[in-house]
Amino acid sequence: MNYRQQFAEEIYTQLEKKLDMDEIIPLIEEPKYNTHGDLAFPCFTLAKKLQKAPRQIAMELSEKVSAPFLEKTVAAGPYLNGFLNKEIVSKQAMEHINKEQENYGSLSAGAEKTITIDFSSPNIAKPFSMGHLRSTVIGNALANISEKCGYKAIRINHLGDWGTQFGKLITAYQLWGSEEKVRENPIKELFHLYVSFHEQVEKQPHLEDEARFWFKQLESGNEEALQLWKWFREESLKEFAKIYELLNIKFDSYDGEAFYNDKMDDVVQELKAKDLLSHSDGAEVVDLTDEKLPPCLIKKKDGATLYATRDLAAAIYRKKTYQFDKSFYIVGQEQRLHFQQLFLVLQKMGYNWAAELKHVPFGFILKDGKKMSTRKGKVVLLEDVIKEAINLAYQNIEAKNPALINKEEVAKMVGVGAIIFHDLKNERQNNIEFNLDEMLRFEGSTGLYVQYTHARACSILRKAPSENNLAIGGLTDSYSWPIIKTLMDFPDVIEKSFQQAEASVVAKYVLKLSQEFNKYYGYIKILADDAEQSSRLALVKSVTIVLKEGLRLLGIKAPEKL
Repeated sequence: MNYRQQFAEEIYTQLEKKLDMDEIIPLIEEPKYNTHGDLAFPCFTLAKKLQKAPRQIAMELSEKVSAPFLEKTVAAGPYLNGFLNKEIVSKQAMEHINKEQENYGSLSAGAEKTITIDFSSPNIAKPFSMGHLRSTVIGNALANISEKCGYKAIRINHLGDWGTQFGKLITAYQLWGSEEKVRENPIKELFHLYVSFHEQVEKQPHLEDEARFWFKQLESGNEEALQLWKWFREESLKEFAKIYELLNIKFDSYDGEAFYNDKMDDVVQELKAKDLLSHSDGAEVVDLTDEKLPPCLIKKKDGATLYATRDLAAAIYRKKTYQFDKSFYIVGQEQRLHFQQLFLVLQKMGYNWAAELKHVPFGFILKDGKKMSTRKGKVVLLEDVIKEAINLAYQNIEAKNPALINKEEVAKMVGVGAIIFHDLKNERQNNIEFNLDEMLRFEGSTGLYVQYTHARACSILRKAPSENNLAIGGLTDSYSWPIIKTLMDFPDVIEKSFQQAEASVVAKYVLKLSQEFNKYYGYIKILADDAEQSSRLALVKSVTIVLKEGLRLLGIKAPEKL
């Protein structure tokens, strides 16, 4: 059903193999205007080889290239344009989608391969804020898309459960904390203590020394420090579990920074053995001057290890444990230099698989045009936002369809879907302004618009005559054709989304499909009792299959009633 491929094969045959197939396929494009056809092949590349003008080549090919799936081919200047046979192609497309169901669009590129995806990774003892949303939903969508491409996806939550911030938190707890208050509302109270530390340290700079002391105690295995740390971690994980359950996201590993404490020394020794470590102002670094990058800091003057040491240990451990073929790190764009250094150091260590590591950066979520800061307490809690979105969705349902069964469940699908879609419809490197009202609109580029389109299509199928099981025929009207073409694009959309590590490709696609279907719904009487009814219903069914699967890949559920 890949007509681009078939069109390329016909051209390849008529050119008597003067161009290879892998040269022809990338050249085939879609004409800018529908009136110019469905496929186009530019002939400029052939001019030198054939010693002819591109216009002449296009004209000669138009007289030779033909196939049952093509209605006609025409020369349009230097382009060979192909018009697909609507009746044949629409019939084949609908039959294929209805047969494949949710497997439609699945690819085999990642068959028997593994990809690890490091995402979400919040810091323990801090609330799960809107700032953590992007890594979480982008990572989950890319894991789903990877699986659609045939990969086994290992979802890793590299928790921020170690570091100097725990020295600050222990200090704050020792000075101002209350066990009763922490047990009553752990995250809220621990967050309050963390913010208090940063407020007080401006007036009492010695608190920084105190925090360093307590972190050193923690690293040395001090019983009191360890007990507090374990308590903070356990309480945090319980709170995070609530968020992940609301978002319907699961992980294969919660091995955080602390997990690699006993694995870093081996990395340092390996770097020494491979003569990669040098000294700089008392610290130990890997020099990256030849790569025009600052040195990668491995050990501080006081012997403390850093993020780079830990991430080197993590990458080596994951390769040994999972034998991955690819590895994605869904981490903000401000960490770009860190990952450039990390991947280069692994290459210098002789690990060829480092070429398959990819940093997938993204922009910020902004509130009133400004980045949210946990340290200053300017934070919007994700759990609060999700609950508010679900509540607003419930109010919408009560106002528009109070008789709906499972209102609470549908409100959850809509509220959570709105938040996820608002993020994923944007190209990940762009910053996003947080706006809950905009997320929950029925019109425009929203998750609710796509969910509503799916529910509308399901409603049509429920109204269809139960005896409607006639054979699918082709459709030739001008309103169904854009839907057919969009449906056929789905496998290419999956491939492009994975290659670019860009979930917005799928989000924009389901929006486009929804828009085309709603145009169709506005102009065509789908349930009209005539010879094409079964074909129109097959088209509607195809739309529900692809919209539901597209939303699933994004981590969003598709209600059948709204």
